[in-house]
Amino acid sequence: MEKLNLRTASRQEIIDITPQIKKFLSSQKAGSGIVLVFSPHTTAGITVNENADPDVKTDLTAFLSTLVPQNPSFQHAEGNSDSHIKGSLVNFSQAFIVENGQIQLGTWQSIFFMEFDGPRNREIWLQFTGSTK
Repeated sequence: MEKLNLRTASRQEIIDITPQIKKFLSSQKAGSGIVLVFSPHTTAGITVNENADPDVKTDLTAFLSTLVPQNPSFQHAEGNSDSHIKGSLVNFSQAFIVENGQIQLGTWQSIFFMEFDGPRNREIWLQFTGSTK
């Protein structure tokens, strides 16, 4: 397992982590198998979406904020219940097919870390299972 370290800059932020995952797979001499990408944080998530148009990230963040706004009537004392809900909706992990050392993504797809309660120092855990070169 390898841990990626990130520093987020704002309360809600979407960061493309695809290059770091590709670098990890290279360091593992990955052949074919599965790479698991996991966020050990309850106020963040991992997703896949288009990375050709930056408006997609803006729209995702705006929609989730409309769907689950910060709300003082939430019971959680830290005041970040919306972040916990958004993390659960997005999910904390994703698994990806790796073939011949390459992560299999669609033409426009990238893997994103989604921050909902920043700025913070964050980790992403990566685990490759499969054959090596």
